[in-house]
Amino acid sequence: MNRPRRNRRTPAIRSMVRETTLSPADFILPMFLHEDPVDTAIDSMPGVTRWCLDSLVREAGEAHALGIPAVVLFPKIEDALKSPLAEQSHHDNGLVPRAIRALKAAHSTLCVITDVALDPYNSDGHDGIVHRGAHGELTILNDETVDVLCLQALCHARAGADIVAPSDMMDGRVAAIRDMLDGEDFTHVSILSYTAKYASAFYGPFRGALDSAPKAGDKKTYQMDPANSREAVRETLLDGAEGADILMVKPAGLYLDIIAKVRETTLLPVAAYQVSGEYLMLKSAAAGGWLDERAIVLESLLAIKRAGASMILTYFATQAAIWLREH
Repeated sequence: MNRPRRNRRTPAIRSMVRETTLSPADFILPMFLHEDPVDTAIDSMPGVTRWCLDSLVREAGEAHALGIPAVVLFPKIEDALKSPLAEQSHHDNGLVPRAIRALKAAHSTLCVITDVALDPYNSDGHDGIVHRGAHGELTILNDETVDVLCLQALCHARAGADIVAPSDMMDGRVAAIRDMLDGEDFTHVSILSYTAKYASAFYGPFRGALDSAPKAGDKKTYQMDPANSREAVRETLLDGAEGADILMVKPAGLYLDIIAKVRETTLLPVAAYQVSGEYLMLKSAAAGGWLDERAIVLESLLAIKRAGASMILTYFATQAAIWLREH
């Protein structure tokens, strides 16, 4: 008789045959920042803070000391600086370039990743430049947007970013950004492409954190249809051919099949983003006493890694790193 339970009999045996493990090195910490001199708790994401610059540097350092190798920056831009062409997105003395310089000066071994997209800077709230037709219909202009994304990526590279992460889902932007960076002697700057970013209902708390929701329309003409999985393979092949160094699936928890499919399609590292809605569901269930927060968070992260993610963007990164050290 076969008895698979023999391999589950003791903690020591279970640890020896364990197929997937988590460590702080698997995590990337998303961090929100703003120009205000004080930190602000984010109502839509309990336990998450929008940091002023000094606090951002301190908190990133604490996360790095726990073994977390990287942070990714998401700015809340003042309304007065937003415009239809998102010029502030590539201002060399803007909020993100100053944050990059401060982080690299304070923590030389920390990997700094930047979001490359126009929605925080765009007065229309879209990831791309908006054209309005004669009857008010909206079109997101692809190639014009890519031109601005290239300027934004170059701005971040000049400030010292290690990795730029285009999250806009415009066609051809990976190749264009790679050409721009290489042409300006930033061949060492990597591209983490949001390759399979779905038009998900799980992004709501994040948009509240940045005040970046579209003023009109939605993002379904550029973010992917949640019904599609083969399309993720197509995007994977395109982004790999265009020069991406790392590929991203977003969201993570309800898209484990997509993570696995992307993992099977490419030899490149695969990232997955445990998004704000996933975070809020787990926090809310734990706050209500229905779930053990530590157990369910670590299990959710383990599932994402088991599906094939090489790295996980998660708002639980710092707390999960502490839990893993205690384990």
